[in-house]
Amino acid sequence: MWRNLTDKTSMVSPDKALPGRSEPVLGHPTYHRVFGDPLDREFEGTEVAYFAMGCFWGAERIFWELDGVKATAAGYMGGFTPNPTYEEVCTGKTGHTETVRIVFDPDTISYAELVRVFFENHDPTQAMRQGNDVGTQYRSAIFTTTPEQAAIAGAAVVELQPRFTEKGFGPITTEVGTAGEWYWAEDYHQQYLDRVPNGYCNHGPNGVSCQVGVLG
Repeated sequence: MWRNLTDKTSMVSPDKALPGRSEPVLGHPTYHRVFGDPLDREFEGTEVAYFAMGCFWGAERIFWELDGVKATAAGYMGGFTPNPTYEEVCTGKTGHTETVRIVFDPDTISYAELVRVFFENHDPTQAMRQGNDVGTQYRSAIFTTTPEQAAIAGAAVVELQPRFTEKGFGPITTEVGTAGEWYWAEDYHQQYLDRVPNGYCNHGPNGVSCQVGVLG
């Protein structure tokens, strides 16, 4: 994946953000390469969660492999530019971070479990970067869709900080906020590591056990 090695670590202001466009860059959502369903299929009895943890290629695969997850997709959230392209997000002038949309069955997998997986599989203490990927588009974030999700995510940051400190990490920088508009990423990003199993991925266990308190 293209790596941003320049100084793009400061959030753009709304008045300086790129203008974007009125139509999604994906066009009509295609089929999920792993599950076989339309990417925008609606499932009864499910919830939606949004996580940003660096490059969305590896992040999406982590979640589609979990029992109870019904759909995943790569996209952009947290910024100001409507329907941005990947190239625009890479400039740091949209304010968006690469974000995975997860549709899950709460009777099979809890939101708390998703949050645990999120915190265990990237470094949530690296502000505006993830590994060699540098820039606002790689920042760690949880965008919540219900008050219950917000309570769990917020409490997790507080409870997990001592665990990360014990392992030599710095302060958790994960942004926790209410989900705004989510924009589909281009088709070639969707389930990328299913098409290219050995493709670029910088996700995996960080050595911190996050099975505490609110996360069970």
